[in-house]
Amino acid sequence: MIPILLLVLAAICLIASLIPLLPFAHGMVRSFDFGRLQVIAVAAVVIVATLTFSVAAPTYLVTIGMAAAAIVIQLLHVLRFTPLWPRQTAGFTGDPETTETISVVACNVKESNRDYHLVADMLCSARPDVAVFMETNAAWGEALKSSLADYPHTILQPQENSYGMILASRYPLSDCEVRFLLNKEVPSISCVVTLPGGSEVRIIALHPEPPLPVRDTYGRDAEILLVAEEAQDEARPLIVTGDLNDVAWSRTTRRFLRISRLLDPRQGRGLFNSFDARYWFLRWPLDHIFHSRHFELVAIERQRFVGSDHFPMYYNLALTGGGDNETPEAPHADDIEEADEAVRIEKGRDRRPAGVDWED
Repeated sequence: MIPILLLVLAAICLIASLIPLLPFAHGMVRSFDFGRLQVIAVAAVVIVATLTFSVAAPTYLVTIGMAAAAIVIQLLHVLRFTPLWPRQTAGFTGDPETTETISVVACNVKESNRDYHLVADMLCSARPDVAVFMETNAAWGEALKSSLADYPHTILQPQENSYGMILASRYPLSDCEVRFLLNKEVPSISCVVTLPGGSEVRIIALHPEPPLPVRDTYGRDAEILLVAEEAQDEARPLIVTGDLNDVAWSRTTRRFLRISRLLDPRQGRGLFNSFDARYWFLRWPLDHIFHSRHFELVAIERQRFVGSDHFPMYYNLALTGGGDNETPEAPHADDIEEADEAVRIEKGRDRRPAGVDWED
């Protein structure tokens, strides 16, 4: 019985590893992008259990082979987010007192979360230059008002559908826009921050819709890739941040990085899993910051639990010119074509985004 059970588990791990290789923009396929760490863990347990209990079983080699293949496939995706991989963003080694820096917190508060004080305490402790909050409704806007007293420049977009946003800055903002790129219920924020030294940094904050097993992922993918194409043409230092509802190693995120030519500071450092904050065994990196070649990394930290299903993420970047950064991967031949196709499909329909009733 145990050998058969282990064989079945190994087969499930292998199938779960192969499904994301399918080039389909559907939640039933793309959902398998998320649990790569969990598949590695289960496959490793299967190998150990097989070596312990089932060496004499006729299925021994097949079980080991399938589990090992699953681990290899998954590691090809997640290994770049470990210290074993070269760092894409160079670590800043200069003096922060003489170099312009910008620190950012990205925090999905979870609209139904009522632990307002935990978010306020986190903001007080982290003291970022710019704070981006997602899933903020009118109640969250009111609850954070006193905490944002030190942030005189704000962009407020409260919504009661889990897609509200707040961007708050200690430094002056210009060219501020709340944009509905592809769906009239899903906002994003674009603005330019002027640092104390006079340098301008453009920030784009996103929170596209989540994938669901019962519908396609064009809504999420198209918004992410539309911003990638926009980033291509941005000459100023650029930061893209938010809960992208996609993992760092996914097909769409990799395509985003190739098209935008932005860098991911987690590569070569760690996973920094930000979701699900409530369950230690079901976590993956959903909350991101990507930046242009102008920056080097001062610090990246996952913040403490704030009552949400997301951990807030803190990033501090130094504006150095980034000469020591790794050269971004160039776009593949079909990247722009497939990005444009996703945008065309999503622009051509009118539907409510996923998750608008989850917090009711």
